[in-house]
Amino acid sequence: MKSPAAAIDLGTNTARLLIGHVSDGKLQQICLKRVIVRLGGGFTRERGISDEACDRAIAALTDFAGEMRRYDVTTVRAVATSAVRDAINGPAFCKHVLETCGIRLEVIDGDTEGRLTLDGILLALDQTADRLVTFDIGGGSTEYTLTRDGSIVYATSLPLGVVRLTEGKGSSAAMAEKIDRELQLLKDELVARGLFAAATGALLVGTAGTVTTLAAISQQLGTYDYRLVNNYLLRRDEVSRIYTLLLPLSPEERLTVPGLEKGREDLIIAGTLLTLKTMSLLGVDRLKVSDYGLLEGVLLSIASSSTTP
Repeated sequence: MKSPAAAIDLGTNTARLLIGHVSDGKLQQICLKRVIVRLGGGFTRERGISDEACDRAIAALTDFAGEMRRYDVTTVRAVATSAVRDAINGPAFCKHVLETCGIRLEVIDGDTEGRLTLDGILLALDQTADRLVTFDIGGGSTEYTLTRDGSIVYATSLPLGVVRLTEGKGSSAAMAEKIDRELQLLKDELVARGLFAAATGALLVGTAGTVTTLAAISQQLGTYDYRLVNNYLLRRDEVSRIYTLLLPLSPEERLTVPGLEKGREDLIIAGTLLTLKTMSLLGVDRLKVSDYGLLEGVLLSIASSSTTP
């Protein structure tokens, strides 16, 4: 068998590595690693990525480089998202990663991020729908994509990320106000394009750390199991119950809740709020959770577009 390929997703909160093969639209996973690096932690408009966040990312990427050598990976595509594309020192950071880890980061825009995420979701979605809305809550931004009969008719990236909201707003009320404002702009644009009715009647699929964590909490998973999380159906009243449970707890107390991963204890409030408000905007009572997303979409893309380390 030929050497496996590797995909890296360096997000605003989490760095992830996937090594495997994709054949005939199916993914064979060999190695999967995830590290919460909080790349957006301490981010400022004037300085960009902080030195401490850079160090955390370099440590994770150095480990990833070792894993790729271990599995004789010859082809890799490594993408960086919101934190790096928004940072004034983003180019310097990418140069440092290349010189230190031997990994060439590709800074992708929100539209590309949304399209790759959709490709990843579709690899493991257990149902088809003529209309599909996917949303990917990241640390620095959230991507929304509307498809009709398998074709993308609308995609956008909003400045609503859990790290950005948590560190930039002082309270859940302030976060809610920011979310409401951005989602109203989203609704206005969908209405202007004649797409809002299509979006409200679509199957809603969420991916990334917030919604997978909500699925894990809903099932009280002491140990995360992607097989139990992927394609799990979350009801809006269940998401609301979890929000009500978590909100009055301190970050340390939230870690006693089964299913909540360390490193997300402060961010989960912003992410849950955004999930609830997205469901409300689209008028849906159920959300399908996808454990697959950007990382799998990147690996899938390597067949036609790849980068060597």
